[in-house]
Amino acid sequence: MSSVFAGPAPCEETLKTLRAAEATATLSAADKAKVSELETKGIERCNADDDKRANHFFAQAMKLLGK
Repeated sequence: MSSVFAGPAPCEETLKTLRAAEATATLSAADKAKVSELETKGIERCNADDDKRANHFFAQAMKLLGK
């Protein structure tokens, strides 16, 4: 029996989804700052090839966007 391990989604794809959602979201200044902070942390992890943690930060930002 063989199985293929499916890793996390590529963080670059998750970031594209986040940025598209950001473009259409209406946020308070505080939420916008928090989303930006999470996006920055996610990009740092993405650049370090840590897709799992990057996607976690991006997912938190998406929650703030109501997605």
